[in-house]
Amino acid sequence: MVLPCLDEEEALPAVLKRLPADWPVLVVDNGSTDATADVARAHGARVVVEPRRGYGAAVHTGLVNAEADLVAFLDGDGSLDPDVLPGMAETVMDGRADMAVGRRIPDTAGVWPWHARAANSVIAAMLRGKGVPVHDIAPIRVAHRKALIDLQIEDRAFGYPLELLIKAGAAGWTFDEIPVAYSRRAGGRSKVSGSVKGTFRAARDMTGLLR
Repeated sequence: MVLPCLDEEEALPAVLKRLPADWPVLVVDNGSTDATADVARAHGARVVVEPRRGYGAAVHTGLVNAEADLVAFLDGDGSLDPDVLPGMAETVMDGRADMAVGRRIPDTAGVWPWHARAANSVIAAMLRGKGVPVHDIAPIRVAHRKALIDLQIEDRAFGYPLELLIKAGAAGWTFDEIPVAYSRRAGGRSKVSGSVKGTFRAARDMTGLLR
């Protein structure tokens, strides 16, 4: 279980308590200025540090440092329901899909800002045009570690999840998209969808990959 984190000391305790009890957890501290790393260790997680800022940098460091054959990824902000993870893992382990991905379903109005939702919808539609049957570029997924490494994802910023889906689709992977409840963050501020600027930066990184 890999959790890329940047200043998530408020959200982490609740997130870690809700993860499957028998899953080893690896928290990637992406240059936090708060007590994210200490909180993670206090709750039994292993911590590695990735000082280079960027979602892709944190996720890739987690992937490289993970030790299990099957690897799950989840944001550490408490916005996504981790209860879906065992089912996602079972789908991949049973061979029903090469990768299980989440499709965010907002649980209350205003959870997903209009600018972030619109950008996500456009990018997902472009991705479906390339034959990858997903409706969301959500930060929750499960796949085999070696297969992920073999895709040789190069982006280390916001474009990482999109490049992953593009390359997985080109490699003939099968996908299982699973609804996941999407709630307000447990603490802190979103680095992407919390502002129009953050959304624009993410969309810029992603659409460049689709050209």
